[in-house]
Amino acid sequence: MARKWLDYKTDAWVQWCPGCGDFGILNSIYRAVSELGIDPEELVVVGGIGCSGRTTYYVKGSNFHALHGRAIPVATGVKLANPHLNVIVAGGDGDLMGIGGGHFVALGRRNIDLTVLLYDNAVYGLTKGQAAPTLPAWIKTKALSSPNIHDNINPVMLAFAVGFTFIARGYAYHTQQLKEIIKQAVRHKGAALVDILQPCPTYNNVMTNKWYEERIYYVEDEDPGYDPMIRTPEDFAAKAPSIVSKLLEFGDKIPLGILYWNQTREPFEDRLDKIMPGYKEAPPARRRLDVDGRPFLHPFDVFKDRLVAP
Repeated sequence: MARKWLDYKTDAWVQWCPGCGDFGILNSIYRAVSELGIDPEELVVVGGIGCSGRTTYYVKGSNFHALHGRAIPVATGVKLANPHLNVIVAGGDGDLMGIGGGHFVALGRRNIDLTVLLYDNAVYGLTKGQAAPTLPAWIKTKALSSPNIHDNINPVMLAFAVGFTFIARGYAYHTQQLKEIIKQAVRHKGAALVDILQPCPTYNNVMTNKWYEERIYYVEDEDPGYDPMIRTPEDFAAKAPSIVSKLLEFGDKIPLGILYWNQTREPFEDRLDKIMPGYKEAPPARRRLDVDGRPFLHPFDVFKDRLVAP
């Protein structure tokens, strides 16, 4: 049952620069989880360090503000401890594609049921505009003393290569479309990535709203024959070339919408249930830790050999 989006708004002051794409992303999250009717007590938003990490203070849930690059492993622990929770990772391109890149790869391999929202503005906004991993080579933004000489990472192609089973791209200022994409990502059972392009009006004076609007298009509008859905292994063999072509497209034209959706791979939680029968019915977070009020393992029993008498 749908809820009001205000049910998810906290009293915290939203601390982003005027015009920041993060406002549109936050608005889309509010509307997506409210329309899905997710109980705030069953919602977890895990953020890393960066402007995106502040999302954890603005959405009602059992949230966690993690260290730089560590949002995915923290979210993994939360989800595996209680697979019944709806867990969203809110991370920036520097956070998830830079220091957190190894964890991003591991998540794809495992196909854990997490939704990764990648706030992609191509700069390190919190630390004054350095080039982030998604900034294309030879672009010089206002905070750089010289053009960026590193090639950029393509998040959606990387996600495809490492095993994510839902891959989409949205645009922060198109909140209605982004809200619908986030809803589909949360519903998906498996590792889901939404690469969210967003202007940074403070530090990225190249990839502006005008720059994006001249390039972005929705695949369902301009290419209605494009089908990202994989239902069988035969589907994958037949559709992989066109899917890869869309994932690689980033330049004069940038596709938005659902780019890849694989329903043939089981999520990691189902695999765990096969080797640990009963795991999903009684995951670690829901198991009793005591008998008649006494813990199964008392801390004094654990450390008794190390305790020093006064």
